[in-house]
Amino acid sequence: GDGKRDFILLDTPGHADFSTEMERTLQVLDCAILVISGTDGVQSHTRTLWRLLKRYEVPTFLFINKMDRETKDPFDLCEEVERELGIDTYAMNWPIGCGKEFQGVYDREKKSILFFGDEGKGRKSSSVEIELDDPEVANYLGEKSWEQIRDDVELLGAGRDFDMEAVQNGTLSPVFFGSALSTFGVEPFLESFLKMTTSPLARTSDEGVIDPIEEGFSAFVFKIQANMNKAHRDRIAFLRICSGKFTRGMEVNHIQGGKKIKLAQSTQMMAQDRETVDEAYAGDIVGLFDPGIFSIGDTLCTGKEKIQYEGIPTFAPEHFARVTQVDTMKRKQFVKGMEQIAQEGAIQIFKEPGGGFEEVIVGVVGVLQLEVLEHRLKTEYNVDIRITPLPYAHIR
Repeated sequence: GDGKRDFILLDTPGHADFSTEMERTLQVLDCAILVISGTDGVQSHTRTLWRLLKRYEVPTFLFINKMDRETKDPFDLCEEVERELGIDTYAMNWPIGCGKEFQGVYDREKKSILFFGDEGKGRKSSSVEIELDDPEVANYLGEKSWEQIRDDVELLGAGRDFDMEAVQNGTLSPVFFGSALSTFGVEPFLESFLKMTTSPLARTSDEGVIDPIEEGFSAFVFKIQANMNKAHRDRIAFLRICSGKFTRGMEVNHIQGGKKIKLAQSTQMMAQDRETVDEAYAGDIVGLFDPGIFSIGDTLCTGKEKIQYEGIPTFAPEHFARVTQVDTMKRKQFVKGMEQIAQEGAIQIFKEPGGGFEEVIVGVVGVLQLEVLEHRLKTEYNVDIRITPLPYAHIR
């Protein structure tokens, strides 16, 4: 009732080689922010992400970044987004200049300019309410920029109208311009984003659609990560809460495990910091200490009606390699490391019939995953491996 709204930000890798991580994260989103470089425009991984966002019907907001560098023309950028991604766009703000000439942004809703001040190196921003035809604007921006922004706004006004319903059903994307590096334009973006986003959405289970405001607690596991704290060799299962209230120490049904379990150790994370969570609600993400009982896609719930959420997809590997441990004395660490990383869903392990674990075939969606595997085995398990690429593209 205090008007305060919380939202949880899940940052995923943008590189196509990590598309499995991206797609799993998309299962839990209520909306997405797609960051596009103003210098490069739509890139191949932008298209990959966009296809996934469309498949899962996630309402998407576009933030066009790096406006403090030399960029493509803003009109060309919007046109490129519409052409390449097949989506209508609506510019919520508009850049005044680009690169060294970048002076600020015009907010279409407030009809005001947010411009760079000259208070020290940080180039702090301050907001000035303006009427576009007020000659006073020229004192802030100079005659040339004043004329340019008036022409641009006139052109924008001749475009489509803003439609909130179209944003929510995924046919229109609001576009914001700014610079994440200098944080310029980020705060106004977040203000608008909070106004336009909905409360947590309902999720589909085998018993039909589950309303987030239902009393019964339900959640599913979408990510597992080992060794987030190397000193404790921990393993954390991340849950998306879909309905009801989570309380630390509560007893729930673990559907896939077929038994009741107690949720005792729960955390939330911000970068390297983590804090214990005593209570959480629908829409929240909670990390649970996992003694090895959870798998990606598992459902947890309370009540007599046992429900199960739709499974999280597994992905067919496209690259294969033979992985051999260098030091056979470290077999235990090698087996543990390989199994834990496989349980996270980053790799898939294949063994030849009757073969041991000294040499295995690993399948991945992107070749960068093999580099991650080698690095993690070395740093987290102190195991060196040899990777020999194999010429296969499919497995049967």
